[in-house]
Amino acid sequence: MQAKEAAMSAEGPDLSQIKRAPIVIALVIGAFVAILNETLLGNAFPDLIKALNVTPATIQWLSTAYMLVVGVLVPVTAILQEWFTTRQMFIGAMTFFLIGTIIAAVAPGFEVLLAGRVVQALGTGLMLPVMMNTILAIFPPEKRGGAMGLIGLVIMVAPAIGPTVSGLILDQLEWRWLFYLVIPLAAFSIIFASIYMKNVSKITKPKVDILSIILSTIGFGGVVYGFSKSGDLGWGDPQVYWMVAAGVLGILIFAGRQLMLKNPVMDMRAFKFPMFALVTVLMLVMMMTLFSTLTLLPMYLQGPLMLTAFTSGLIMLPGGIVNGLMAPVAGVLFDKLGPRVLVIPGLAIVVVAVYLFTGVDMETTKGYLIMVHIIMMVGISLVMMPAQTTALNQLPRELYPHGTAIMNTLQQVAGAIGVALFISIMSKGTKDYLAKSSNPTDPIEALKGMVEGLHNAFWVGFYIGVLALVIGLFIRRTKPPEGEEPRQGMGH
Repeated sequence: MQAKEAAMSAEGPDLSQIKRAPIVIALVIGAFVAILNETLLGNAFPDLIKALNVTPATIQWLSTAYMLVVGVLVPVTAILQEWFTTRQMFIGAMTFFLIGTIIAAVAPGFEVLLAGRVVQALGTGLMLPVMMNTILAIFPPEKRGGAMGLIGLVIMVAPAIGPTVSGLILDQLEWRWLFYLVIPLAAFSIIFASIYMKNVSKITKPKVDILSIILSTIGFGGVVYGFSKSGDLGWGDPQVYWMVAAGVLGILIFAGRQLMLKNPVMDMRAFKFPMFALVTVLMLVMMMTLFSTLTLLPMYLQGPLMLTAFTSGLIMLPGGIVNGLMAPVAGVLFDKLGPRVLVIPGLAIVVVAVYLFTGVDMETTKGYLIMVHIIMMVGISLVMMPAQTTALNQLPRELYPHGTAIMNTLQQVAGAIGVALFISIMSKGTKDYLAKSSNPTDPIEALKGMVEGLHNAFWVGFYIGVLALVIGLFIRRTKPPEGEEPRQGMGH
């Protein structure tokens, strides 16, 4: 059976014989489980800080390491998909995810829990690009918009319900249940994919450049590690700035090497297409704002506002649901109107929402926070899918896997940098406030200090959002390269 599949893959599969629905269901279940697990944990950070007796700067490693591993792994997926079948990649990814979940569930302390998260991230990093490329392969251009909208809807539901579900679990049970409850879902995903998943890729087995993989690991890893340590050590520490410098150098050498290779791990020629390059920068800035806000909000809700994990999850639920429902709507509008009509107003809405967050204090009402969060998520839904589709529309077909790999990698790294940067700004603001306080040991003063730190972080988020808006003003509708059939979003 496997020999037959490998032989078919070498020739390229007959896509006309493939049933799309079961493949899409398998992809959606896997992605839902992986993304749900990521958002389940964010809301648990305040509980985990107490349970594991660690600092906020340490606990963020559960999120940062996850994004770092995904960011390091995704560049390699473009070439892995030319070595392994879609079925092998997907089932392998979900198996890694299941093993990591089991390790995290039984972890005796922080170090083993972090190891479990790293193994989970191996699964997520392999799966996300496979999902994107499978959709591009099995759907004709005129139907891709609907398929991406459906996947967007389902995948947006996971982050929406994640904080609420985790809050409910944490109010009744201990944090380990966040992992226990995911185990059967991951196991079901593997069984379902074993039955229904088919190969849709062509196996060419190109030469793998090991030096490129080492350089990308040093580059992306160094930048994220340096930013993450800044929370504990401060920006003036040699360990911080040397790691960031080594990371930037690694990325530059990696990028240069890709341009010289016949079979690059990540094909940098995608950046020759101006709209792809512009949108990649825009996504970097957007992800920093998005990840940081989603990390700071639960800390604010459960810190200065003294709400339970469940209540803070409920406050973030409406915004998440609105974001999920807007994904297919944005897809349809994009097909008809092009990117500018959605992306520029969307970015303006995000900027307004972050500005409104700069005014929060210990008296802010739940209704105000729900409203501002909904406003922000509406803005994000108008930007993310239309901008990414605009970028990929400009690429020739052979650069699809590399385009999606580049975008996924840089979004993960930007998210990790955003979380580290904003938490370090918040921590520094809190310390500065307490240093001036007449009674720094008073718990109320500590909470006031946290609010002060949050204000600083949200103001930086506001300026980053304004930068994104300026970049967004240059977005234009794109056409496929000469000789390629038109894809979604072309108003055909």
